[in-house]
Amino acid sequence: MATADIGLIGLAVMGENLVLNMESRGYTVAVFNRTTSKVDELVNGRGKGKKLVGAHTLKEFVGSLKSPRKIMMMVKAGPAVDDLINQLVPLLDKGDILIDGGNSFFPDSIRRTKDLDAKGFRFMGVGVSGGEEGALKGPSIMPGGSTSGWPEVKHIFQAIAAKVGPNNDIPCCEWVGADGAGHYVKMVHNGIEYGDMQLICEAYYMMKVLLKMSAPEIGQVFAEWYKGPLNSYLIEITRDILAKKDPDTGKPLVDVILDKAGQKGTGKWTSQNAFDLGIPIPTMMEAVVARSLSSMKDERVAASAKLPAPEMTFNLDKAKFLPAIHDALFASKIMSYAQGYQLLRAAAAEYKWDLHYGEIAMLWRGGCIIRAQFLDEIKKAYDTDPKLANLILAPYFTEVIRKSQANWRLAVSEATKNGIAIPAFSSALSYYDQYRSASLPANLLQAQRDYFGAHTYERIDKPGVFHTEWMQP
Repeated sequence: MATADIGLIGLAVMGENLVLNMESRGYTVAVFNRTTSKVDELVNGRGKGKKLVGAHTLKEFVGSLKSPRKIMMMVKAGPAVDDLINQLVPLLDKGDILIDGGNSFFPDSIRRTKDLDAKGFRFMGVGVSGGEEGALKGPSIMPGGSTSGWPEVKHIFQAIAAKVGPNNDIPCCEWVGADGAGHYVKMVHNGIEYGDMQLICEAYYMMKVLLKMSAPEIGQVFAEWYKGPLNSYLIEITRDILAKKDPDTGKPLVDVILDKAGQKGTGKWTSQNAFDLGIPIPTMMEAVVARSLSSMKDERVAASAKLPAPEMTFNLDKAKFLPAIHDALFASKIMSYAQGYQLLRAAAAEYKWDLHYGEIAMLWRGGCIIRAQFLDEIKKAYDTDPKLANLILAPYFTEVIRKSQANWRLAVSEATKNGIAIPAFSSALSYYDQYRSASLPANLLQAQRDYFGAHTYERIDKPGVFHTEWMQP
């Protein structure tokens, strides 16, 4: 008998926690996993006595769902999603809704929406952020896909989402847009996350190398920063990480972790799409590059013994340099978000999405990895001017940069002089300096292109397109 309000396939940590979250909000949830022992483990373990319907076949699973069926897929992005859809479609009725809650690449969601709509089904590509804790207690949810599917699942998703606001009653879940918009916004979220994490790591490293501070001392600095405008989830967890001791050695745990970072590809997707749309996002791109360079550990160790470093000339005290790092981090963080919003604006035009930028900031206000206090200011900026050309032109952010600029430049210059790699900080500052410049050296670049490739150029003193025979006298 059909008793379940929604079904979920894929009982890894995220899927299992989403199931328990839904059930805790009063919903009966059907569950299925390719390895069926996972179904039994959940139903007889963490889900014992709860409103769960375990199924050992897809046919049994589909049959347990109320119409229109709502099926959330939490499986590995890529071919696995398509394979699962192909298995489910023959078991479904027209109007049923398939929901991909994994980290899928947005063009796949555009394609799947179109294909399933043509067959009479509904598809939703839904970004979910917050890790395993967020999945259980309240994630940020970014839904897109078939527009008619949203009213059917809205009450469930908004019930399980993180809540913010003065009364803690505003869900971090609202309709984003058609076909691939939900997964696109999640992709940009992840790109900003890459930039944010790299900036924090560079701030930590400046304190460690230039100020000779221990991990617990640096953790105390982040604890203080968390109380101010840098208040965010990533600052909070950095504070906690730096305070943690290794039980085996008694050393700070961070000091015994290998400096070799991993990545799952969403930062690369963001960078690739930015190139496709012609939008500069250097801070996010540098964060991706930094992870790749970190993975070259053996080469870096060998190079460190052969390549010369500058003589250390740093002589500033903590009282002067810590505020410089703070202000540089805040200003650079603003650049990273500004680049992300530039990308969203270009994507809205390219893919014909009606994105609401202030509302997207609210989706990220709770539950997700990049949640931060200053997202409220982003909301205000776009509420005031929905057509804002760049976030840094909003008065609040312009004023922050004005106040931070001297310290930002001090932090970047001191790190650079002393051979400390700060690709995210320096790229953010270069982005700012290029964006605020009425004149750039691209005039020479255009002349070079015309010289070797006859690519032509425009002039500043008269209209038209011109070409010069550069070798002629």
